[in-house]
Amino acid sequence: MAEVKSAREHKIKSFSLRKPASLRVILVPVSLLLAVLIWDLLTRLGSFPAFILPSPGHVWEKFLQVASNGTLVRHSLYTLVEVIAGLALGVTVATLLGYLLAKSPVVERLISPYIVASQAVPIVAIAPLMVIWFGPGIASKVLICSLIVFFPVLINTIVGVRSVPEDLRDLMRSINATRWQNIKMLEIPGALPIFLGGLRIGATLAVIGAVVGEFIGADRGLGFLINRARGQYDTALVFVAVLALVVLALSLYGVVTGLGSRLISWQQRPETFRR
Repeated sequence: MAEVKSAREHKIKSFSLRKPASLRVILVPVSLLLAVLIWDLLTRLGSFPAFILPSPGHVWEKFLQVASNGTLVRHSLYTLVEVIAGLALGVTVATLLGYLLAKSPVVERLISPYIVASQAVPIVAIAPLMVIWFGPGIASKVLICSLIVFFPVLINTIVGVRSVPEDLRDLMRSINATRWQNIKMLEIPGALPIFLGGLRIGATLAVIGAVVGEFIGADRGLGFLINRARGQYDTALVFVAVLALVVLALSLYGVVTGLGSRLISWQQRPETFRR
């Protein structure tokens, strides 16, 4: 009788755990459909001209047009290359410098005022200088992306390295671990969850950096496409490019999240030990 009762409780518990996940899966398309319906209703009731608020059907027709002639793919790929290159550069420099600052308080006191001061300047004000110094090509966009990615990854790297428990450091010292063994077996696994949080933020900010650079000066990319469509009052094309940027940012965020889940899969949930 007790076994039947425990099995029933287990089924109820598993159902209650599955139910929120299934609701989240259903709510996403439902909310998107509801947003499109409200959007369509506004265009019908408000009688807005197409250059003010195009209808969903008009945006869909524009999407099919630019997707079929290759315009959307070409500009999206160019922006994606800028984002990935800028993200790689910014993350590499921020990680190396963040580790140095975390291990050396003296260096942190010397450099941190300049780092904080650099973040007080909006990226929109720095982007024109990057375009002037490095030209309107891909180099300036990569640098703008790396600058906007740099700070969150740097801070999370410092916090992650310093969050490693001191008793674990004592344990590594007691077994005479080398510096490389400390980094590989203790500091990297310990700092990884916090570091990945900064990387997720940086992945989305990199898209913003690329678009800002393309707004300032470019002849390709989704930011350039938005600028051109705005000048032609082609608001439907602006919607298409903005939605492409949203998809790009969500895709990068999903890739980083999936990568993080695999990298920290060794971490066990507390519930697994309560058996």
